[in-house]
Amino acid sequence: MTVSFSSDRSAAKTKTYGFVEWFRPGEFERTERLLPDILASGASYLRTHLSWAEYLAPGGEAWFDWLIPRLGGQIDLLPCIHYTPPSMSRTGRSSGAPRDIKAYADFVDHVLTRYGRYFEFVELWNEPNNLLDWDWREDGDFQLFCEMIGKAAYWAKHRGWRPVLGGPCPFDPYWFNLMGDRGLLSVVDAVGFHGFPGTWDSEEGTWGGWDMHLGEMRRILDRFNEDAQIWITETGYSTWRNDETEQARRFIKALSVPADRLFWYSWADVAPDIPVQEGLWFDPRHYHLGAVTHDNQPKLLARLLIEGGVPRLEDITRLAAPNLAKGSAPIVITGGSGFIGSNLADSLLLEGEDVVILDNLNRPGVDQNLAWLTERHGKRVHPVLSDIRDVRGIEPVFTDAKAVFHLAAQTAVTTSLVHPIDDFETNGRGTINVLEAVRKAGRQAPVIFASTNKVYGSLDDLIMVETDYSYVPQDAAIRSRGIAEDRPLRFCTPYGCSKGVADQYVLDYAKSFAIPTAVLRMSCIYGPRQFGTEDQGWVAHFLIRALQGEPISIYGNGKQVRDVLHVDDAVAAYRAVLGNIGKVRGQVFNLGGGANNAVSVLTVLREIESLVGHPLDTRFGDWRAGDQYYFVADAGKLTRELGWQSNIHWKAGLRHLADWLEEHRFAGRVRLQPRKKVPA
Repeated sequence: MTVSFSSDRSAAKTKTYGFVEWFRPGEFERTERLLPDILASGASYLRTHLSWAEYLAPGGEAWFDWLIPRLGGQIDLLPCIHYTPPSMSRTGRSSGAPRDIKAYADFVDHVLTRYGRYFEFVELWNEPNNLLDWDWREDGDFQLFCEMIGKAAYWAKHRGWRPVLGGPCPFDPYWFNLMGDRGLLSVVDAVGFHGFPGTWDSEEGTWGGWDMHLGEMRRILDRFNEDAQIWITETGYSTWRNDETEQARRFIKALSVPADRLFWYSWADVAPDIPVQEGLWFDPRHYHLGAVTHDNQPKLLARLLIEGGVPRLEDITRLAAPNLAKGSAPIVITGGSGFIGSNLADSLLLEGEDVVILDNLNRPGVDQNLAWLTERHGKRVHPVLSDIRDVRGIEPVFTDAKAVFHLAAQTAVTTSLVHPIDDFETNGRGTINVLEAVRKAGRQAPVIFASTNKVYGSLDDLIMVETDYSYVPQDAAIRSRGIAEDRPLRFCTPYGCSKGVADQYVLDYAKSFAIPTAVLRMSCIYGPRQFGTEDQGWVAHFLIRALQGEPISIYGNGKQVRDVLHVDDAVAAYRAVLGNIGKVRGQVFNLGGGANNAVSVLTVLREIESLVGHPLDTRFGDWRAGDQYYFVADAGKLTRELGWQSNIHWKAGLRHLADWLEEHRFAGRVRLQPRKKVPA
């Protein structure tokens, strides 16, 4: 019989939540690094383990003497006391029952005496029906387990603490009923439940939904202890396929589960060099259950919780998948919530197109661009919150697409040097996923790819002349026109390699599979809706820092030259390529502001000073890997083939961006200098 909770049991609808995080002995720095972010996420609780085996190991007591007060002094702490010291185990393993059953209760008593002021509840064991945590082969009827936990629970309750029975995994109602028959349920104040819907294959055939499983649990529990609470001591969703949006959705779903407490497993991914499940097998899902990566890079879930808590998370996850009318042929923009993507989408939507915005919202601020698009264009904007690395998740997006602009990418050279594999997975494999999804759809939809001038390498073979404010090439032809598409490719840095690989694959799909593709190798694009950072989008970043009165870091001497291009001109180029795809399929174009918009970093900074009306606090550092002394795109091919040209002079464009930032980012809190007449 299926039993569901009645509404009066839905205590978890208060939207409080906690996280699970295991800390290994000696992880002082990791603990100090993670704890502030866990608190910033709005978590009310933290569940961690207090290993009996580790406590008695060399250095263990000192470790927990530091850890438990450090955590319990900051957050409502639930220690999970488990793992038998092997020397005391009947099997010689930490999953075995102790030879002296009472020894576990004695240890719990010791923990309560030593650390009890830091918590109210204490969890007694973890996943007792899981062979890796309790060796039930040596305790087939669970008599030893029930005696051990029963003694500990009785004594903890007698001393004034509230015992929690560790959650079974997977949930087994027969085991749970046995715990009641043995009297264990009557001496605990709460029972744990573990469930990971959507993550483990083992649950696909048995998972019946939260209401069914918790209803069954409640029905059994009510027979033995009506006052006991049900806690979700572990639930989560692995992002091993890079579906961070689905993890965020599952978190919101879990908050509505009718339980008294919820612990999300976990805050941080497991580091790849740490064996999981005692090394008995490797499953990538084990390593990607965190809200942040193992090196503390926030996933969508953590970022949104830290930015605005559950309301912020609900706002984003509420965005629906596309609901297109039958026969519709939308244009798909990967990375469509980004700076260029949102401007391009707006241009297409203004002409009545349906646009699918495929974006993982990984970059802070881009959800504001998506909100702007939906406010302006309503139901013709179709957000799909997914990641191009998740091939299974993105394939349906391209089924009816009539054209694709592929802009989604990892965009920072610096990030690629720290995380080269992640950089490749996004830029290399992600591009293959898009191309294959288009090919599988069978509609021969054009694919126009946003590449980069970094495919030409550092250009260190060019002889440069250094002036007071810039570097210029000694070669007069390059100085007057810039770098053309016939420049040999010379990838450098992982970012240049991953984008270069993608660039070449896109071009090859026109040859190998007759998909009409084209590539635009971009210089520095700037303009409204850009959330510039130190690593990417430097023009906007400099302006934002200047308007905030904050220092600006310059890598190198600032004389490096780029041809900056306003985003309106870039959008016009992308649209021109799509409009003439039959003519230019399989071709590559350089896209930049050209010689008329070639400026050094120092020159841009001087112009920013004139806009904000005060000197800038500039600080210089070492050159960054792969940085070009000079790059100016020769966009003559775009002009010859398609009649495109840049129309916005860089000074006018810079003022336009400053005005937009003043109005939309700073809401009038800053004041620019009055407009000067600048070139049209």
